[in-house]
Amino acid sequence: MDVDYLVIGAGPAGLQLGYFLGKAGREYVILEAGATPGTFYRTYPRHRRMISINKPHTGWSDPELALRMDWNSLLSDDPELLFTRYTERYFPDAGDYVRYLIDFAKAHRLPVVHDCPVERIEREDGGFAVHASGGRVFRARRVVVATGFGRSYLPPIPGIETAESYTDVSIDPEDFTDQRVLIIGKGNSAFETADNLVEKAALIHLAGPESIKFAWRTHFIGHLRAVNNNFLDTYQLKTQNMVLDATIQDIERRDGEYLVTMAYSRRDKVVRLAYDRVIACTGFAMDGSIFGPTCRPETAIHGRFPALTHEWESVNVPGLYFAGTLTQVRDFKKYTSAFIHGFRHGVLALTRVLEQKYEGVPWPAARLPAEAGAVTDAVLARLNRSSALWSQYTFLCDLIVPGPDGTVSYLEEVPVDYARARGDRSCFAVTLEYGAGHDAIDPFDVAVGRAWEADPAHEDRYMHPVIRHYRNGEQVAALHLAEDIYNDWTSEDEHRAPLRSFLDHFLVKATACRPAKAARA
Repeated sequence: MDVDYLVIGAGPAGLQLGYFLGKAGREYVILEAGATPGTFYRTYPRHRRMISINKPHTGWSDPELALRMDWNSLLSDDPELLFTRYTERYFPDAGDYVRYLIDFAKAHRLPVVHDCPVERIEREDGGFAVHASGGRVFRARRVVVATGFGRSYLPPIPGIETAESYTDVSIDPEDFTDQRVLIIGKGNSAFETADNLVEKAALIHLAGPESIKFAWRTHFIGHLRAVNNNFLDTYQLKTQNMVLDATIQDIERRDGEYLVTMAYSRRDKVVRLAYDRVIACTGFAMDGSIFGPTCRPETAIHGRFPALTHEWESVNVPGLYFAGTLTQVRDFKKYTSAFIHGFRHGVLALTRVLEQKYEGVPWPAARLPAEAGAVTDAVLARLNRSSALWSQYTFLCDLIVPGPDGTVSYLEEVPVDYARARGDRSCFAVTLEYGAGHDAIDPFDVAVGRAWEADPAHEDRYMHPVIRHYRNGEQVAALHLAEDIYNDWTSEDEHRAPLRSFLDHFLVKATACRPAKAARA
């Protein structure tokens, strides 16, 4: 084999993985279809405003804490390589991010082969042969696909192929002057497109079968962001624009216009409406055309994503891994694996998984005395500082594994599913999480907010620490520590004392239990 790992894609995930593989001393190469890293960001988002926040001014001197508010920087040991040094715009321009990725690759001398689009991946001699343009062939023991989305996703609507697509529709509002426009979809790309056309289009309808989900309510940042929702104002104030809860049944192109049949979701009524333009803003999907017959991965969620194990490995192609936004299949529309500030930490975890699995390098761990006070101090220190636990809430945990010698191993930033699959006889998982039902209540309803304070059932809907005790992968106990408006979990009464008591009760018994041999994770 030529290299240990072949990484496909020099976007943020591919570069982040390259950085960690290099630190681990592995032989690898990154193939990039474009002339520079970050090809995706040369086109998307179409209107050039990213929705991943950039906050240089946090009031904190601790760089680890600052990363909680920096959703674009990649992880490295170089304090100068922060995206916050490139712009102060809260929602940055995508062009600035391309510059950052180019500089990141150059500063770390990452081995990126540019202008090298992959045409086909095949299994060969227990590894992989990756065929690229110009007849080039690269061989590797393992392949990691970090390409992000490669094609638009079009739902199975008859006639949708006649519509225009978010990926290539004109972004010049003049082209839509006095036209009737239907936008299919209710996500950020749909509203971003609608906002751009408000001043010129005669009318704009947005349609989709489900009601809008707002990021400020669900805490999933891929749902509609406030920065893109100005269009709602034009709808509510009756300026010829509408948002329709409706299922598109058919699109017909006839005599220079579109005739669209749709069924309202809340009314037993089917209508047929005429438009001058129809734009599909229905999301993206993985481009599966690069996978040859010998290594075609199974897919999930309408074929949009690869089906992955808890190690980010294809469920049916051993040695084929994925990194970056495609890994959101593991937490689809729940947490942050779809976004840079989430998957940068996921990539570090993937590197540790690979090191443990193939090189016999154990997950880095600190040793602590199996004493409730010492472990409590370590847990709270991490909860009050970690950017990984904050950004990848619920998905990543710190793992505490009691040993037979009066000590515990403290492992940082472990995927929860991976932790449960390790086979430890006893362990404790530390996460940050929103409370159950947090998305069922309007956070801007002051009256409801006051009701929470009086109703214990609604306590701790905001981000707060959770410590779970597992035996053989099954949860046996859980402790929820109180939320705090400053995210300061150091109170003796609300945080330290309850955690010490919890650990004092369970840790003594757990320490006496020798962990079972770790299963293949």
